[in-house]
Amino acid sequence: MNASALARSGRIEAERAARGSITRGAARAGLAARGVIYLLVGALALQIAYGDDKKQQADRQGALAEIAGKPFGSVLLWALGVGLVGMALWRLSEVVFGSVGPDGRKAKKRLLAFARCVFYSFVAYSVLAFAAGSGDGGGSSDEQSRDVTARVLELPAGRWIVAAAGAGIVVAGIWIGGRAVLRKYRKNLRLGQMSTRTRRLVDVTGVAGGAARGLVFAAAGVFAVRAAVDYEPEKAKGLDDTLRSLADTSAGPGLLACVAAGLVLFGVFSFAMARWRKV
Repeated sequence: MNASALARSGRIEAERAARGSITRGAARAGLAARGVIYLLVGALALQIAYGDDKKQQADRQGALAEIAGKPFGSVLLWALGVGLVGMALWRLSEVVFGSVGPDGRKAKKRLLAFARCVFYSFVAYSVLAFAAGSGDGGGSSDEQSRDVTARVLELPAGRWIVAAAGAGIVVAGIWIGGRAVLRKYRKNLRLGQMSTRTRRLVDVTGVAGGAARGLVFAAAGVFAVRAAVDYEPEKAKGLDDTLRSLADTSAGPGLLACVAAGLVLFGVFSFAMARWRKV
C-alpha cells in the first residue's frame, strides 16, 4: 500500500471516528445543555413579566446563578459546562469533516460550523469558570454589549462597524425565525423514529421556540444599529435588556411573556434535538 492510499485510509478512519458514538454523545450532551440554558432564561423572563423578582437577569449569567443556588448546583454547573464543551467539539468535527447532508462539506457549512464552534467554546469556558468560582459566567450580557459597543465606536469607522454588526444580527434573527417557521430543522431530524404525535409536539416547540429566538436576535440587532446611529453605546442591549424592552412596548408585559414562553419551548426543542437529531 503506497503513501497516498495510507493517507486516504487514515482520513477515512479519522472521519469515521469523528462521526462515531463519542461525537454523537458530545453533540447530544451539548444540545441538552443548550436546552437547560434556554429553559432557565425563558423562566426568568416570565418572572420578570409577571413575577416579583425584577432584579434577576434573564440571560446566561442569570441562568447560571439560578443553578448555583439549587441543591447540587455546583455539580449541575460542571455537567452543563462539560456538555457545552461537547457542543464545541461536535461543531469542530463539522469544520474538519463536514456536517450531515449532501451539502455538509461545502465551505458555507464549514464556516457556519466554525462560528458556532468559537461561540460555544466561549460559552463553555465561561460556564466552567463560573463553576470553578473563578468567573462570573461571562458577565452580564447587557454590560458586555455596552462595553464592546463603546470600544468599537472608538475605532476609525467604528459607527459603521457597529451598524454593520447590528444589521448582521437582525438578518441572523430573521434567518433563524424564518427557518423555524418553515420547519427547515426537519431535515436534520430522524423523523422515522418519531410518532405522529411526537412530530407534532416537536413542530410546536421548534416553530414557536425558533420564532421567539429569532425575534430576540433581531431586536438586539436593532438596538445595536440604534447605538451606532446615535453614537451612544449605552443604547446597545444584551439579552436581558432586550427582553425587558419588550415589556415597554404597547403590547406590555404580555409580549414579553409570549417571547419568554417561546424561549422555554426552544429549550424543550433542544432536548428533542438531543434525542432525534442526525449527527
